[in-house]
Amino acid sequence: MTILITGSAGHLGEALMRKLRATSQDARGIDITPSAFTDRTGTITDRAFVRDCMKGVRTVIHAATLHKPHVATHSLQAFVDTNITGTLVLLEEAVAAGVESFVFTSTTSTFGSALTPAEGVPAAWITEDVVPVPKNIYGVTKTSAESLCELFHRRQGLPVVVLKTSRFFPEEDDDAAARSLHSLDNAQANELLHRRADIEDVVQAHLLAARRAPAVGFGRYIVSATTPFTREDLTMLREDAAAVLQRLFPEAEALYAARGWALPRRLDRVYVNELARRELGWKPQHDFAHVLRCLRECRDFRSQLARDVGSKGYHAQTFDQGPYPVVM
Repeated sequence: MTILITGSAGHLGEALMRKLRATSQDARGIDITPSAFTDRTGTITDRAFVRDCMKGVRTVIHAATLHKPHVATHSLQAFVDTNITGTLVLLEEAVAAGVESFVFTSTTSTFGSALTPAEGVPAAWITEDVVPVPKNIYGVTKTSAESLCELFHRRQGLPVVVLKTSRFFPEEDDDAAARSLHSLDNAQANELLHRRADIEDVVQAHLLAARRAPAVGFGRYIVSATTPFTREDLTMLREDAAAVLQRLFPEAEALYAARGWALPRRLDRVYVNELARRELGWKPQHDFAHVLRCLRECRDFRSQLARDVGSKGYHAQTFDQGPYPVVM
């Protein structure tokens, strides 16, 4: 049974292809960019190309996309073409080919303005029930693509799972103010508390979703590291996150100090993965407790897969003001 991976030259696509090849599964990687993990090169908006690539496929994992870092460098139409039209072509050709399982990689960025509460309000508790308020074309097109996926399940009976992934890219934050607060490793360790996942866990979520899709029918799940926080922590997280961490992880401050790191002062949101763990049987391994274990053992908290894939960037050129320009 062939698994089609779109976006095979990207972070997640390559990670999926590495994992599938390592287990000798029949995987076909497609991307607009040639790579060692791309079997066929072409665009997902080319129906003839997609139709040919879909031959013999029973599972589709659709990871190809224009990302948030492309907002300042690509047109609105380019986002519509890739993220909406490309998804539509894949869904239509998947139905025509008799595909039995379709997994769509979405993003927690679709929640947009709902992620940042007003000053004086507790941190946001982000579950799948939160209504998206997209604040850029990336969020708008990914939200629209999610709706297309749900429509194809309702109208065509296509089993579809939408995974709303949090950050798993290795590059620095696009926000200069955020970059100024912590080193890269420090920042990404902190993010595993509330808004990041390791790519190893993200891959496992996708493979589980592909297997579970026929039984699920249609599902939408947040994929992020398991947070140690509860709703009762939300007020204090917005006021003094370090105090909450001192209570939950008394050794964290000393372990951080030995590395010259700092705990987060305030957190504005918490992503909740409980539904994915319960309904998909997902068991992410990389959380903040894992970070502290790695600090005690003087080893990297990132998975081997994350290190193997490494940093890809999103543009061929470099920029003066940061790793990539982003229009908020």
